[in-house]
Amino acid sequence: MESARISQLLNLLVCMLLLLKAQGSLVPLTLVENAVSKGAVCLDGSAPAYHFDKGFGEGINNWIVHIEGGGWCSDVESCLYRKDTSLGSSKQMGELYFTGILNKEQEYNPDFYNWNRVKVRYCDGSSFTGDVEEVDPTNNLYFRGARIFSAVMEELLAKGMKKAENAILSGCSAGGLTTILHCDRFKDLLPSGANVGCVPDAGYFINAKDVSGGHFIQEFYSGVVSTHGSEKNLPTSCSSKQRRELCFFPEYVSSYISTPIFIVNAAYDSWQIQNILVPGSADPSDSWKLCKLDITKCSSDQLSKMQGFKSEFEKAVSVIGISPSKGLFIDSCYAHCQTESQETWFQTHSPQLANTTIAKAVGDWFYGRTPFHHIDCDYPCNPTCQNRVFDLKDHPGIH
Repeated sequence: MESARISQLLNLLVCMLLLLKAQGSLVPLTLVENAVSKGAVCLDGSAPAYHFDKGFGEGINNWIVHIEGGGWCSDVESCLYRKDTSLGSSKQMGELYFTGILNKEQEYNPDFYNWNRVKVRYCDGSSFTGDVEEVDPTNNLYFRGARIFSAVMEELLAKGMKKAENAILSGCSAGGLTTILHCDRFKDLLPSGANVGCVPDAGYFINAKDVSGGHFIQEFYSGVVSTHGSEKNLPTSCSSKQRRELCFFPEYVSSYISTPIFIVNAAYDSWQIQNILVPGSADPSDSWKLCKLDITKCSSDQLSKMQGFKSEFEKAVSVIGISPSKGLFIDSCYAHCQTESQETWFQTHSPQLANTTIAKAVGDWFYGRTPFHHIDCDYPCNPTCQNRVFDLKDHPGIH
């Protein structure tokens, strides 16, 4: 009996250790103190920040720089809303766990576990594109996202990234959009012989009409670009040919990106369904509320409109083209951000396309083992999806 009890305790201990590994490691916050003198500051004027976990072994000269997400602010009022939160001030930030693509355990992140892993915090509200010199003394808001990107990259280069042999710029949501907009800039910072790629996750926001026929997201992005003075920092390959505010949308930028890029996105991206297809202004009667919280609660008519959105998404992402340097993992899940969560990045029950997890698809693409370019069938065809179910209290909206 005693030996059986000891065996049970040992098994429990092993399970707890495995769980701790899957949860990742806690990484402290690093402030870019010298950025303040350059005016490279958060919305509230505080120093920008990042988290850094040093690489080891064969990964000592390899780097992942992952950009935090968190929406955008499109006017003074919405930027003031963010100013005293961690999305506008490093004073509100603390240490973070590194999981998924940032996990340092080989069994949970087989291709990138021993790389230098960085998470850049997001505190400017413009996907690191803004740069307005003047600061209105009545609100004391700083629109300096582009300067933050430069200051953080400068510090990482000094910490060893200037010797990078392999490097990936990635990010989730607004950080995924940052990855797309800054992809070629990131490559230009690194040694000419380095193997560099970009992996935007849930950052391919499309310029679609909402269910009322309006252009909510286009008008919102125009406000972001105007408020932050983003025009001059959007890719000139796009802005020289399109109206500049349109160059905040990946579909107008992606075909000009020369750096290898791998798009990870849900075709029924929950944030896009909730804020692009059905923003609150397009659904005054709240008839979509239950559907937006839980896709299984959608009516046949609502699902039909979501299938139409998926078709528009497929058209928008087709500008990426098909080549070994361009990768796609577009699953039919109701989800948003899948690379940083261990559950969706690399576990036995993670979402799959072509019998392949996101982690394996990205690793195979980056190292040139196997090209990967897959768009899923229509919902609810994929049984491996981990579809999000939202509570009323955490129903996400645009800020």
